[in-house]
Amino acid sequence: MAWTYRLNGTAAENDETLRRGLAAYSKWSPPQSTTYHQFVGRVDGGGGFAVVETDNPADLVETTSQFATILDYQIFPVLDIAEAARALQRGVEFREAVV
Repeated sequence: MAWTYRLNGTAAENDETLRRGLAAYSKWSPPQSTTYHQFVGRVDGGGGFAVVETDNPADLVETTSQFATILDYQIFPVLDIAEAARALQRGVEFREAVV
């Protein structure tokens, strides 16, 4: 998961957005069925990244909706590289079988 801050206002409006965002974050806790393996902020202050594990995509909707007015999100579902490589191999085998 990646996010950037929605800072499209004046300096004063952006300060207020960040203040409210930090206040909301101080009261937030992740859904119990999610595991945050990594949760990091960008050095430039423009956003951050999280590596999140869940079996329920609705958990991600719960979290992103809580901060939707403050953050723009991008979520990239991923697989372990070994599993992804096996899937790629099956794709190659399928295409080679097509005459």
